[in-house]
Amino acid sequence: MEFIKKDQKYKWEFENIGGSTRVKITSGEDIAHLSELDPKMWTVLSCPVSGLEIDERSLKWIDCDGDGKIRVNDIIKTAEWITGLVSDKDLILEGSDSIHLDKIIKESPDGEKIYKTAKLILGNLNKESEVISIADTADGAAIFASTRFNGDGIITEATPLEEADKAVIRAILATSTAVTDRSGAPGVDSAMIAAFYDNLAAYAGWLDSKVEAPFGEDTDKVVGAYNELDAKVKDWFVRTKLAAFSPESAAALDIQTGRIEAISADNLTEKTCEIASYPLAHIDTKSELNLESGINPAWEAKMQIIRTFALEKGKKTLSEEDWNAIGTKIAAYVQWKTSKAGCQVESLGEEAVRAFLADNRKASLDALVEEDAALKGEADDITLVDKFLHIFRDFSRLLRNFVTFQDFYDKKAGLKAVFQCGTLLIDQRACHFCMKVADMGKHNTMAPSSGMYLLYCDCTAKDKAGKLQIVAAVTVGDIGDLFVGKNAIYYDNSGTEWDAVITKIIDNPISISQAFWSPYRRMATAIENLINKNAAEKDSKIMKEATEKINAAPANVPADGAAKAEAQPFDIGKFAGIFAALGMAVGMIGTALASLAKGIFALKWWQLILSFAGIILVISGPAMIMAWMKLRRRNIAPLLNANGWAINASSKISILFGETLTDIAKFPKLQLKDPYAKKGLATWKKWTISIACLAVVVAALWLTNLLSWAKLPSPLPCFNKEKVEVTEETTPAEAAVEAEAEVVDEAAE
Repeated sequence: MEFIKKDQKYKWEFENIGGSTRVKITSGEDIAHLSELDPKMWTVLSCPVSGLEIDERSLKWIDCDGDGKIRVNDIIKTAEWITGLVSDKDLILEGSDSIHLDKIIKESPDGEKIYKTAKLILGNLNKESEVISIADTADGAAIFASTRFNGDGIITEATPLEEADKAVIRAILATSTAVTDRSGAPGVDSAMIAAFYDNLAAYAGWLDSKVEAPFGEDTDKVVGAYNELDAKVKDWFVRTKLAAFSPESAAALDIQTGRIEAISADNLTEKTCEIASYPLAHIDTKSELNLESGINPAWEAKMQIIRTFALEKGKKTLSEEDWNAIGTKIAAYVQWKTSKAGCQVESLGEEAVRAFLADNRKASLDALVEEDAALKGEADDITLVDKFLHIFRDFSRLLRNFVTFQDFYDKKAGLKAVFQCGTLLIDQRACHFCMKVADMGKHNTMAPSSGMYLLYCDCTAKDKAGKLQIVAAVTVGDIGDLFVGKNAIYYDNSGTEWDAVITKIIDNPISISQAFWSPYRRMATAIENLINKNAAEKDSKIMKEATEKINAAPANVPADGAAKAEAQPFDIGKFAGIFAALGMAVGMIGTALASLAKGIFALKWWQLILSFAGIILVISGPAMIMAWMKLRRRNIAPLLNANGWAINASSKISILFGETLTDIAKFPKLQLKDPYAKKGLATWKKWTISIACLAVVVAALWLTNLLSWAKLPSPLPCFNKEKVEVTEETTPAEAAVEAEAEVVDEAAE
């Protein structure tokens, strides 16, 4: 825990990026002083070794304790080691895969080894250069191809100088499994040499204890036949003894006719196993086996071998004593055969085995192995050089993705973070933020809290084994035509093309514009679902009623001679009421629309605009506000945590930065004619119809007195009840009479 207590003596530079303040790594001295940086200021506390876009060999060497995780302590130890080997620490920031030997600090123990070994490697590769690269250390076979000794304790046919030693190595390789030398050639080690000479001695000793074959060259044939027949012959002798003891049981001890009858209809060549289970011969009270006839067909060939090679010529019967005598004759020979030792070298032949023993080269070969193993330290230093070059190339990139997230947020440099694995092309978009999915269960739990619109895809490639799972973030545009099961194309960072299919979608806002239209999209979807539901219900109801009527039709058919029901007369009063109700409904709707239109046109133009904007704001405003709040909180930390990272700082994706993570197809503005577009009206006809429709609307508004606000009163009398002015002179009495008449008329009305 000492690394948590830091003395803040070194002056660090900081920047605000991704919603957090982060330290800047801009020089080799920054790397050298990482041990002084408070871990609370690091963006990442640990990350997995596998699944990142860095050479895994580099990450395994940085993982000092080999636990599969790169932690703060691993970074600090590696930083101290690499900065202590390079004279110009700023070279580490370049990420080069090669280095000039003069830049290596030779005063340190590891630096001296790296320098000398690098010289050795370049010499073995016949390169007259002072620059060592990863390519030079990558091919160990090329490094040791022209050397006799390479420190692995394995010698090849090319190692010895004497032909006798080469011959022994060839014999060892021919009789055992080879091990691979660092040069790539098959070789032998000290254990293989010792085992070879032990086998030679054992095989030669077995040959020296050879037992004479009782039946000459045919002994092995007799042994094989005897071993197969032994149990069957002894069984026959026991059966005959039992038959002699109890003659009435002879039939039961013999083959049962029923068993033969059961297979008689089949192809008997396929019933060999069944036939072999029958007794060796017919069971009777005789104590000797007749060799000329009556032998079970399944065993006849084996018995013929015994008769030909193990019995006296012309012998027609076999007694139990004869059979046991054969077993006694071959017992010693069988024991010798089964005790064979050193059979691994048997293929060399007896002459070669005795020759190798006579000219024993074991000591010479062991000396060569020891001489080769003595160079183990120098050979292991080649691995040290390879480790140095990998860390020299990849360490700065890891820092830009561990201490800071510079590679992720600095899009000007055209770099990708180590967790970005490729690009997904879908729905006329290129999604650049793609990650491999290490644990789908953890993603199911953590991904929704990222606030991003995520597409989970299964990817397959024809030249890649297995399936790759990725997650891609859509940060620009609308939902469009994205749905589970949609196919896409994924390109990894090496350019390999994968077939991708969406398996899961995490639905979060993509943009403000998408949130603006989302309420209308939901309303349209709800209306569409309602219409479909009602249509389905009505269709089901109609079909049900039709089915019931069809099924009930026979019961409703009148009997022959029955009077048909008279047709009901037309009821004018009933339909008059219906028409009146419909007219009243149409009138009410028309009145409501007229009132609405009158109210709208009573507003000034700027009031109309404000009213329309207010309605839009009421509908889309809440969705846009919620989307804006979620877009501000988008964070990649939950996704990285699901992949095994320990994220120490917020890593947000702002709206502006999100636009850099997804590209939308942009077509040039061209006037292109679709040859399959629907043929429409000519332009002059469209204008004529539009003007005519506008004139009809204006006339209707004028006649209904809805344009009175524009000083265009309706000419219809029902909208014009102004009093007629008196133009003629009248007497007071006439005026009073006219006034009284008007009052009477108004009362009458």
